[in-house]
Amino acid sequence: MSDVTPLDAATLLRAPKVLLHDHLDGGLRPATVVELAEATGYDALPTTDVEALGRWFREAADSGSLVSYLETFAHTCGVMQTEEALVRVAAEAVEDLAADGVVYAELRYAPELFVERGLSLDAVVEAVQTGLEEGTQRVAAAGGAIKVGTLLCAMRQHARALEIAELAVRHRDAGVAGFDIAGPEDGFPPTRNLDAFEYLRQNNAHFTIHAGEAFGLPSIWEAIQYCGAERLGHGVRIVEDIKTDSDGTVHLGRLASYVRDRRIPLEICPTSNVQTGTVSSFAEHPIAQLARLHFRVTVNTDNRLMSGCTMTSEFTALATTFGFGLDDLRWFTINAMKSAFLDFDARLSLINDVIKPGYAALA
Repeated sequence: MSDVTPLDAATLLRAPKVLLHDHLDGGLRPATVVELAEATGYDALPTTDVEALGRWFREAADSGSLVSYLETFAHTCGVMQTEEALVRVAAEAVEDLAADGVVYAELRYAPELFVERGLSLDAVVEAVQTGLEEGTQRVAAAGGAIKVGTLLCAMRQHARALEIAELAVRHRDAGVAGFDIAGPEDGFPPTRNLDAFEYLRQNNAHFTIHAGEAFGLPSIWEAIQYCGAERLGHGVRIVEDIKTDSDGTVHLGRLASYVRDRRIPLEICPTSNVQTGTVSSFAEHPIAQLARLHFRVTVNTDNRLMSGCTMTSEFTALATTFGFGLDDLRWFTINAMKSAFLDFDARLSLINDVIKPGYAALA
């Protein structure tokens, strides 16, 4: 880690950022939730006071349990059941990310969660894509620039993974960058969806898998060795395969060594990991150890509404807590850009033409 004075949020806001793990239905503006609830007739919100609602989401997510954390999504998904709502949420997400200095993002969502009012899976994908395009155009009109792709999630507790994988391949030339499985990890191993992953590999499609968050090393092992995951959603519990002697000597187990040697990206979401009880506190998060050991660490928000966070706030907290400097944050950012589900030339262009010059200007 760099030996520098902790960086302030104002400086880090200007740093170019890359975000690989951000849930569309976990990043709504509280005011949008209230307005969409009124427009769509959704009457189950705990409060319609915007400030109080934002606070409720954060407090409800601070449960220490992934299952309880996931329950907050009933409300965001509840107001996202129309094309108009999906377009608005997607467009606003792009604007919010660009305002936070994000230059490339992959927004993930589960189309199967937005069909309660009759939308087809394809219509959901098309509405989100329309919103992303609108948001990107608004950012460009304001003098900014951002590139956004989507990841389609299948809910691991359901039985629609192959159907969603086919949906992702069907729309991959129209903004869909890849596939994921999400939802409760414990009790729903990734191997339940082997047919989906085999289909994706046969079609040269990209996919990541939520693993190593609420469940430990077996989840990571299955995701990689059985399913062929290119990236690990969270993956933070790989530290359970790392031992440190009293003299400081570090020993990597075979799985941890494999993950590091193969440069399998870890989509780490520090604040979210604390909220779900994956780690006990921000100060005890193993991201610093994983970075020191040169795992391919990336920094992500997971759910900006529930965690009350942005990429800037995550970077600021990491700099303050662990002493990360600009060189470290640049490393995280380039790690993420290298790991993006984007063609090689586009990745290289963003690294050389946007990210490196952006950090050089800050230095």
